[in-house]
Amino acid sequence: MKLFKQTLLAAAVLSSAGAMAQTTAIINAQIHTASEQGVIKNGSVIIEDGKIKAVTTDAATADVIIDAQGKIVTPGFIGSMNQLGLVEVGAVASSRDGNEKKGGITFDPSLAFNPKSTLIAYARKGGITRDVIAPSWGESPFVGLSSTVNLSGEFGTSVVDSQNAIIVNLGGTKDGSRAASLSEFIDTLEEQQTKIAKAKKSDKKDDKAEPSKKEKLLTAALNGEKPVVVRVSRAQDMLELIKVKARFGIDLVISGAEDALPIKAELAAAKVPVILSAMANLPGDFDSLNASLETAGELEKAGVLVALTIAGDSSHNVYQLRYDAGNAIANGMSREGALKAITSNVADIFNIEDAGSIEVGNAADLAVWSADPFEFSTTLEKVMINGVEVSTESRHDKLRDRYMTETNMPRAYTK
Repeated sequence: MKLFKQTLLAAAVLSSAGAMAQTTAIINAQIHTASEQGVIKNGSVIIEDGKIKAVTTDAATADVIIDAQGKIVTPGFIGSMNQLGLVEVGAVASSRDGNEKKGGITFDPSLAFNPKSTLIAYARKGGITRDVIAPSWGESPFVGLSSTVNLSGEFGTSVVDSQNAIIVNLGGTKDGSRAASLSEFIDTLEEQQTKIAKAKKSDKKDDKAEPSKKEKLLTAALNGEKPVVVRVSRAQDMLELIKVKARFGIDLVISGAEDALPIKAELAAAKVPVILSAMANLPGDFDSLNASLETAGELEKAGVLVALTIAGDSSHNVYQLRYDAGNAIANGMSREGALKAITSNVADIFNIEDAGSIEVGNAADLAVWSADPFEFSTTLEKVMINGVEVSTESRHDKLRDRYMTETNMPRAYTK
């Protein structure tokens, strides 16, 4: 009996190992890697255990072969600075979990992330495989923390990197002066810097006490270990932030940046990445008088690392990220730059180490397109997350089928 059990165990182990070792190859593809390799024509991507095992022009062998028939394969796109999975219906307060009035720097909305949100499947239809979720407002300039999620829709594994950046809101306010929030931001960094220096010099037990969560986050920011993403639009405010970066050594990222054109050289020289909407072309207030459809392209040409996001209700509309990238191309951004602005540049900004490009070792987050993904008429034919094909059927599709199906039953009913 013991030998029989050992034989069964050995067989189970071998079976499991065989399943885990199964390889998949996407062949005959035009691979847009979003890496130094650029575009590989008539290439293959070989996938094993959810990772990219090889990117090659050699003949590929695998357990499963997917013939792309010359179609385009890109990395899965990465959305950012939205509340995907944290809101369902904006007008229903109980379905909004992305903001906390008194949250502060330690607020982590990823604890409420819902991988089964109806918005997830809709976003996947736009080739989005990962997303950086973030709080948008609070009483303090420090509004909380962003996190990276995948769009697999799976419980327990969808939040892949929590608390990966500190989110700050500055600029114009309805009440009071923008100077007050900027001063609070600077004073907070200065106080923590002083505490760190004092603790290093002191032998007192009180100075060596375990720091609070807030203090740990501020220390990580001051050490350049955690990006500080500041939402701000006016050029002068951005110039002040460049001074803050130089003074404290923080890893500064600017989100919004509608007024960035006049200071593109300064942003490039300071190596400050910018996250912006390619469609911000009209001044919505006095902080965005230089908003232009050409901003993304001009910043790219100046040497600024650019990531594209969706303006307005981005949680419900991140699906359209590829269309915004297409508009950026039409207004001066390079095609390669636009692709990187929704893939590898986002990964670089938020320290996402295993996504954003088609390279060996990265997660097999891939999209197969019928043609140029930046053209409106192009369709997404297949999308993979960690090497597993995921559905592109959304609630919109189900509603369409429900109401359009011909049946003897009353409208909205199906057999």
